[in-house]
Amino acid sequence: MMNLFVKTEHQRLWLQRLHEKRTKFNDQSTQIDELAMFPKESIQDLVDMGYSSITLPKSYGGEGISIYGMVLLQETLASFDATTALSIGWNLGVIGDIFEKKLWDDEKLTFFAEEILNGALVNRSVSEAQTGSPSRGGRPGTNAVKKGDSWIISGRKNFTTASPALTYFLTSAWIEEKQKVGFFLLHKDLEGLTIDETWDVISMRGSGSHDLVLQNVKVDDSKLVELPDTPGGQLSGWNLHIPACYLGIAQSARDYAIHFANHHSPNSLNGPISQLPNVQQHLGEMDLELIKARHLIYSVAAAYDDESRSNYLTNELGVVKHTVTNAAISIIDKAMRIVGAKSLQRSNPLQRYYRDVRAGLHNPPMDDMTIKNLALSAIKQEKAIDDN
Repeated sequence: MMNLFVKTEHQRLWLQRLHEKRTKFNDQSTQIDELAMFPKESIQDLVDMGYSSITLPKSYGGEGISIYGMVLLQETLASFDATTALSIGWNLGVIGDIFEKKLWDDEKLTFFAEEILNGALVNRSVSEAQTGSPSRGGRPGTNAVKKGDSWIISGRKNFTTASPALTYFLTSAWIEEKQKVGFFLLHKDLEGLTIDETWDVISMRGSGSHDLVLQNVKVDDSKLVELPDTPGGQLSGWNLHIPACYLGIAQSARDYAIHFANHHSPNSLNGPISQLPNVQQHLGEMDLELIKARHLIYSVAAAYDDESRSNYLTNELGVVKHTVTNAAISIIDKAMRIVGAKSLQRSNPLQRYYRDVRAGLHNPPMDDMTIKNLALSAIKQEKAIDDN
């Protein structure tokens, strides 16, 4: 995979640096899952090596890595430990999106870049119990009220991944006086800001995706950093860190199944089960899915990075997430069929991979929205042809 998809020495260098952490991250992954323990040490290792700022542009002191490069590194990291990859991935994606689109003014961007270079971590806090996925356009129940030169913010946000390690929460709130949704940059140490440790699920158990609770949190006007016209937002290429993570998990499952098939020799056979036609069928189908998914995600990432082509992208980002996530689920299902009942043992990593990739179905965009958007685009295009 490295030889086929690595394009630059910069990417190769970062891959080598990540591989130096492979054994450590992989060894910790079981404990992280078993104890639902946030991987603070692993995240700090990534911060210390400068990984948390790789998507910050070079003009602001970062590594300026492309979306293609981020996908390459995140897939690799997820194959070592998915929880660590998904947690740091949100930080990378938010930083990349903010600076690519210049969502804030220059003064705020300069300040934030310095914070990132000093090890600060950030994620958006947008999901709420009543609104569901923010990509569907629901109005947040979190409210911001202006008092003098300050804002008073109250509300509760769900699924704030990496909350135990975040320095900043980029939080959406309804601003009544503006009749708009705004985003506030909230520091973890603000009075009234707490984390309610609600995350108790079977997937990505250690991701620390707890609730962010805001009780009359007071910030000055400068912390209102975004007033987007469409708060649900257009899909960003930086969100490709999500399918990259699930692709990495699928690769790990495939590798485990191949190793098992080559070394498991029941006494009913004169060799390993890899010689059996049905096992070879599963193995071949797994690699077929991997190859299709991998070429899709890297081709779309490359197109997004290319200014001459990025404007022609329509639904491809959603298609990547849909295709890769469902391919990962299928790949791990086939791996478990090869390994058999042993794959369900708690000591077997396949059962963890199986649980973790299911989380991808609930990351934005949802499968039904992707399919609907494809249909609407096709209808719109056909009507446009008729009108002409």
